Amino acid sequence: MVEFGEWLCTAVLKKGPHRHFIFSIPKILRRYFLYDRKLLADLSRCAWESLKVFIQQAVPEKNPIPGAVIAIQSFGDFLGFNPHCHILVTDGCFYGDNGMFRVAPPLELKKLEAIFRHKLLKMLLGKGKITKDMIRMLSSWRHSGFNIFCGKRISPNDETAMENLARYIIRASFSQERMTYLDQDATVVYTAKDGKDTKVFPAMEWLAWLAAMCSHIPNRGEQMVRYYGHYSNVSRGKRQMAGKDDAVPCILEAQGDEKSFRRSWARLIQKIYEVDPLVCPRCRGAMRIIGFIEDGQVIRAILEHLGLWLARSRPPPKIHDPPVRVHNSGRPIDPFGRDDVSQLPVNDDLFYRDPEYAWDDYVQA
Repeated sequence: MVEFGEWLCTAVLKKGPHRHFIFSIPKILRRYFLYDRKLLADLSRCAWESLKVFIQQAVPEKNPIPGAVIAIQSFGDFLGFNPHCHILVTDGCFYGDNGMFRVAPPLELKKLEAIFRHKLLKMLLGKGKITKDMIRMLSSWRHSGFNIFCGKRISPNDETAMENLARYIIRASFSQERMTYLDQDATVVYTAKDGKDTKVFPAMEWLAWLAAMCSHIPNRGEQMVRYYGHYSNVSRGKRQMAGKDDAVPCILEAQGDEKSFRRSWARLIQKIYEVDPLVCPRCRGAMRIIGFIEDGQVIRAILEHLGLWLARSRPPPKIHDPPVRVHNSGRPIDPFGRDDVSQLPVNDDLFYRDPEYAWDDYVQA
């Protein structure tokens, strides 16, 4: 998630204002997307076309084009199947050959919701998923079930907010931090994202509930993140060939080339765990690489000194003796005609078992 957030902010998104949109659909239509996952791509396309038309109408320029990154999520707070789109879109449009950008005025969400509802119902009707009678029924509802959320404008200088949002749109369906296991009651308490609602599951029911997560796993080759408009792969490829992909919109102040400041793995770990792995845990000073050990004999000597050389070695394969025939008296019969059959002592597995190490003490040391 951290790597995706940094790549999106440095290689795709431009220095301009953005907004976060969430497009949701009513429960009665979600089942069609559950049994036909190809419709998720059409859901993303309907959301993009609705935003594109609405923003283009709000920008009085010639051939304006917004840019959007749409991530499809199919889960809710308690892992129920809830397909919806998380959209990171420019708060305006690019126009002209020099990357000019015009900020859009505030959008009316009710009108945008009506456009999205029309496009989605038209798509489902064209694919034979719903009938005209269902469309009339949905149109008669006081609350249609369609919903569009719009976040506050994100400044082009607020890199932290942009990266956090980029991570959020591809978050996992399950959060282990929100799960609490009660050993005495053999129940699992799962907390909602807002921290207010909770749901209690018996242990066996919890395992069955986790099995339902398979419905959120994408099929092989299925794309859950798509790029449209100014951020599409075709548009970015054409700008790269023309050498204009790094151009900063002229109405905004440039702050240098962000691609040259890509974070290293240490800074990624620091963002996730809030701990710098290159800081010594004892003296709190900055650590540095002294050298690389490549000699096999030296490596073995160090690992043997630490007791780690045979820590994970596999035991040799066991030899399976042929079955022994026995007389009526219980005496073994030698297949080669000999009366006495020597029995080798059985190897003790303790000689081949991995030694027990106090890993916690070793890590602390």
